[in-house]
Amino acid sequence: MVSYVRGPAGEFVENLRRELHPDLPQFDAHLTILPPRTLQVAESAALQTIERICGEEEPFEVHLGGVETFIPVTPTVYIRVDEHASRMSELHSRLNTEGLACNEEWPYIPHMTIAKMSSEELAQDAFHISRDRWAKYGGARRVLVEHLTFVREEEPGCWVDVALVRLGRKLVSR
Repeated sequence: MVSYVRGPAGEFVENLRRELHPDLPQFDAHLTILPPRTLQVAESAALQTIERICGEEEPFEVHLGGVETFIPVTPTVYIRVDEHASRMSELHSRLNTEGLACNEEWPYIPHMTIAKMSSEELAQDAFHISRDRWAKYGGARRVLVEHLTFVREEEPGCWVDVALVRLGRKLVSR
């Protein structure tokens, strides 16, 4: 489950990712709500759970903070969610249930990934470049989370949007 980040902040991350790691599949910029997992139920049952929970949640705004890295756990560079990160964590906890439940490998940290590099050294270089560029970024750092997208990995590195779910409303499309 992700919330796509459109507009200047999303474009910034997508352009930076292409520059730092042009060989990576080019994903749309997004906030991860539920990390990838194997479903314990049919996709249709998972969507029913998602629709019920998201229907009870209201849209909220988050503020993108500083650039960080998950080194040494993984060579990933990301932008931390500062303000209202707790809302993302609460939504993550609520959705990590029933057929969507998963014992995740790492604690959930609200963030927007810039790039996952192939080594710590490359991640350190990407971190320094990203931190400097983000410090100079003059666009909006607030992101409205008003809908989530349920995605499926069709093949390694290839994600397909399955359904758009609005917070506080019903399923939009399948």
